[in-house]
Amino acid sequence: MTEIKLKKGEPVERALRRLKKKVDREGTIKDVRNRRAFEKPSARKRRKMKASKFQAMLAARYADY
Repeated sequence: MTEIKLKKGEPVERALRRLKKKVDREGTIKDVRNRRAFEKPSARKRRKMKASKFQAMLAARYADY
């Protein structure tokens, strides 16, 4: 479970912003959204292949720099 401790005299808004950043870095929200509905194994494989192709394309594009 993600938690943060309020610093002395810290506004709640700033602490909430730190919590949101921490949750975003951990990928908690993305994981919850992905698990909200069942995803067929073939669809999961297709999504992962698409993401890996995109990453490879970016790596190839910026390899020359």
